[in-house]
Amino acid sequence: MRTLGIVLIVCGIVGLAYGGFTYTRRKDSVSFGGMTATVTQREKVPVPPILGGIALVAGIAMLVAGGKKRA
Repeated sequence: MRTLGIVLIVCGIVGLAYGGFTYTRRKDSVSFGGMTATVTQREKVPVPPILGGIALVAGIAMLVAGGKKRA
């Protein structure tokens, strides 16, 4: 539970700081004989700030709840 809380905190901070993540997609666009032309596209997936905030708060709550030891 503690590890998941840390992961949520990191994801929340990254989501708030960058506003999303990008990835690169390659696809063959033209194939002529033995030659192919490849196009590389960078695409961005936006993450709403409210989602980053929710992940951050949930991660902190998990750390607080997981930090208490039972008697």
